Amino acid sequence: MNQIASEKVELAEKFSLIDKYWSPKIVGELNGQYVKLAKFKGEFVWHQHDNEDELFLVVKGVLKIKLSDRELTLREGDFAVIPRGVQHLPIADEEVQVLMFEPKSTINTGEVTNELTTDCEWI
Repeated sequence: MNQIASEKVELAEKFSLIDKYWSPKIVGELNGQYVKLAKFKGEFVWHQHDNEDELFLVVKGVLKIKLSDRELTLREGDFAVIPRGVQHLPIADEEVQVLMFEPKSTINTGEVTNELTTDCEWI
């Protein structure tokens, strides 16, 4: 169900509806981008998005993002933009709540297709 224009989104309520890790849900849409929420725990998969940049904003917890040459540590209130074409590996030692801005075309596992690849649904 698409978000109605000018309606408030309560992040805590939306996060409570997410029961599977690494399975982003859509909560808004603007300018050809989706606003997605996800819960992360454990290690994802090395991947890249050839045509899309990704923004990760940590709402709760600590998210590590490994890059080829360094590791980013994002804490509550921190965000990072991963440019298109950059290999990255998200890691969450404990549960993390993340808000993401991504173009509608973004597939969560980028060029990799595996058991973590999912179609995003509205919540």
